[in-house]
This record gives sequence, C-alpha cells and structure tokens, in this order.
Amino acid sequence: MSKKTPIIIVSVVAIIVIVLGLYWTSYLKKAHSTFEDYAAFRGCAGIRSRTDTEGTCTTKSGNNIKIVKLNNQWYLDGDLPVCGLHIGSTCLFNWP
Repeated sequence: MSKKTPIIIVSVVAIIVIVLGLYWTSYLKKAHSTFEDYAAFRGCAGIRSRTDTEGTCTTKSGNNIKIVKLNNQWYLDGDLPVCGLHIGSTCLFNWP
C-alpha cells in the first residue's frame, strides 16, 4: 500500500459526505418550501383543509396531521424548530 492511499481514501470519503450533505440539505429545503411539498414529504394521501398558514392532511395510514407555516417554511405542528443561538431577543439560526 502506497503512502498516498490513506490520503486518497480519506479524500474520497470526505467528498462523498459533502455531496450527500448538500443533497440532503437541498432535499429538506424543497420539502419545507410549500404546503404541498411538505404534505408529500410527510406521506399525505389527501389534503383535508388548508389556509395560508396551516393545513391538515390525511396520511396513507389514515392519520390526520396538522402542518403549520413558520418563517416561510412548513412544519409538522408540534415539531417546530427551536432557536439554536439567541443574542438578546434575536435568533441567529434555528435548530431542527
């Protein structure tokens, strides 16, 4: 085994992790962007009701779930992100 082999292996693994991270970030960003996308992401088979800020849908298993809008993104009610870092009353970033 060459001295460069471990460096090549670590580099390939790092590139794969970065690509998968970028893909997953893009996937989640799209999922949270619209009510319809988030309903599909959660496995909804049908939409029961919808307003500009919330909606209810029925999953394929028959459960009703409530989806709400927060900061122009859609989330499952009760599963909202929390602030990752406060400075005074300002939230610098949300933690999922």
